[in-house]
Amino acid sequence: MKRICVFSGSSIGALDEYARTARSVGRELARRGIGVVYGAASIGLMGCVADAALEEGGEVIGIIPEALMEAEVVHTGLTELKVVPSMHERKALMARLSDGFISLPGGYGTLEELAEMITWLQLRIHAKPCGVLNVRNYYDHLIRFLDHAVAQGFLKQKHRDKLLIADTVDELLGALEGFRLG
Repeated sequence: MKRICVFSGSSIGALDEYARTARSVGRELARRGIGVVYGAASIGLMGCVADAALEEGGEVIGIIPEALMEAEVVHTGLTELKVVPSMHERKALMARLSDGFISLPGGYGTLEELAEMITWLQLRIHAKPCGVLNVRNYYDHLIRFLDHAVAQGFLKQKHRDKLLIADTVDELLGALEGFRLG
């Protein structure tokens, strides 16, 4: 894997462990020689991932839509900053530049990005692994919802199984690296 796109909150969250984990993701990706693609913010968990990867000498590419240039605090120390016209183009470029996707804790934006990438995988628009790092059980309710969707006949088990879930950075990176589209 050359690059992994990391989706995460532009807030730091309520628990210190969220920021510690985001920093460990950035550090570990850089140590493994895997570049980071992300939403270009200098704040929140997004900033933690980027700063940690940069401190380890890693490549960090930020992608931001023009409309968010003023609303979000853009990271000025990135390897590369790409400004695109829309959120749709942001996600499409993230997908093009990345070999896989990790979701850390976050809000609507993180959830929407994860949902789009896992849907694209289900539809075979791409064949790249998608995973969530379930920090302090953050994604337990989403996992239960997906299992409920399977039980209710709205999601096939084989598609549910495509979303990789792990509690540690090493476990998730191992799952992403071992992913094979079935």
